[in-house]
Amino acid sequence: MVDAKGRNMKCLTFFLMLPESVKSRSSKSSKTASPSGSSKLPPVCYEIITLKGKKKKKMAADTFPAKKSPSGSNTGSSAVTSCTTTTSSTTSSTVHEYQQQNLNNNNTIQNCNWQGLYSTIRERNSVMFNNELMADVHFLVGQPGGAERLPGHRYVLAVGSSVFHAMFYGELAENKGEIRIPDVEPAAFLAMLKYIYCDEIDLSADTVLATLYAAKKYIVPHLARACVNFLETSLSAKNACVLLSQSCLFEEPELTQRCWEVIDAQAELALRSEGFCDIDAQTLESILQRETLNAKEIVVFEAALSWAEAECQRKEIPLSIDNKRKVLGEAVYLIRIPAMALDDFANGAAQSGVLTLHETNDIFLWYTAAKKPELQFASEPRKGLSPQRCHRFQSCAYRSNQWRYRGRCDSIQFAADKRVFIAGFGLYGSSCGSAEYSARIELKRQGVVLGQNLTKYFSDGSSSTFPVWFEYPVQIEPDTFYTASVVLDGSELSYFGQEGVTEVQCGRVTYQFQCSSDSTNGTGVQGGQIPELIFYA
Repeated sequence: MVDAKGRNMKCLTFFLMLPESVKSRSSKSSKTASPSGSSKLPPVCYEIITLKGKKKKKMAADTFPAKKSPSGSNTGSSAVTSCTTTTSSTTSSTVHEYQQQNLNNNNTIQNCNWQGLYSTIRERNSVMFNNELMADVHFLVGQPGGAERLPGHRYVLAVGSSVFHAMFYGELAENKGEIRIPDVEPAAFLAMLKYIYCDEIDLSADTVLATLYAAKKYIVPHLARACVNFLETSLSAKNACVLLSQSCLFEEPELTQRCWEVIDAQAELALRSEGFCDIDAQTLESILQRETLNAKEIVVFEAALSWAEAECQRKEIPLSIDNKRKVLGEAVYLIRIPAMALDDFANGAAQSGVLTLHETNDIFLWYTAAKKPELQFASEPRKGLSPQRCHRFQSCAYRSNQWRYRGRCDSIQFAADKRVFIAGFGLYGSSCGSAEYSARIELKRQGVVLGQNLTKYFSDGSSSTFPVWFEYPVQIEPDTFYTASVVLDGSELSYFGQEGVTEVQCGRVTYQFQCSSDSTNGTGVQGGQIPELIFYA
């Protein structure tokens, strides 16, 4: 039943059915209440529920709004009466985000039947997250001078972490009201508390490493696993070296292996990233001695010099050549300088000043002399990674009027069931003798260009495929379709594939193919160009 103003009369009926003594007491208390909210009679808390289908799930902020300034009054809440809240705000911007998410942080709730508003223990525990209500322990989190004081509840924390259980209820438990935690960032500690109280995982690129550290320290394994999954998903050449260092510190072998896969396949990008300069000396040595790095040795040398400069700054010593050599130490001999091209050595390493005069002379002799001197540097080139090829056609052919190129696009979509790195495409060449083609290759995901290159290749007139490479290998996520495209410019007709298949097993990787709407020159699943994907796995 609804009145003229659209209010549900069942709510009114519920109120009218209350005992007269309760209603009169409530009326009297509301009329005589002082501005401070005090009353001689104990306050009454009502929860008036409208029965209109499904009830919208309430957030903590809706139930316990922050108190307005003394100059204003808050009269807009009719759902909960006689409920007084007191909010004490924190000053740190680090904690502010979590306060906004919970909005009842550090609130003291008096005489309010808030428990009745939540149907599950999980929701009621969530109200306690970062809340002063019933808090029986406090944490000073962060470095001195920037620490944040956060409330906690021993029972909830002990249920969520064996470390907290031992801290509060173990044989050596100490009954401290305030616990200092200087080695954990406040935002990371709050992320861990949010998981313990609310069963919610809230991670960001800025806090995930610190949260992983907190989860490891307090033995919260499911949160730690979520952090590792987040890192694996966001792993790229830009952060692979830093994550490699951290994964070794946190003893996460799966993450370590993923980091190595990225560093090996996209070595030059990883070595030139800013994160490479932030790694520790042990991680530097492990990268420099890596046999499977897909990088020119001059790039490895330049990366080592950049790291040395950063290390001098960390140690607060002058950026001199001698100091760079000093911080590199024995790691300099892990750089395979004799494996460089002679031009790279003469114009780069030999003039860097990092090598001694004796070392420079010996390396020049190693390049030119019949009797080569003994060197402390490794001289064998790195093996790198062996590229694999996924061929999608069972045969190829040519006709007098196909396959012609007039600036039109040949394109195909593909997906892999494992994470791989696409290094380039294999393309067909001329069917009328040797010829040169100009090729603009491109790799996209949902319209976003991930890699492209403009290059040329020479075909010898055979039906073989000819590789065309991207500048850097492109990381491909599993079970996601990507678009491979090429625009060829050449006067001669070429071979083309036929009897194409939609699924190809290539080693441990399975590829699926489908037609692309970008293709304007006839290439599709059954036939056309782009017969091969060249990749590292």
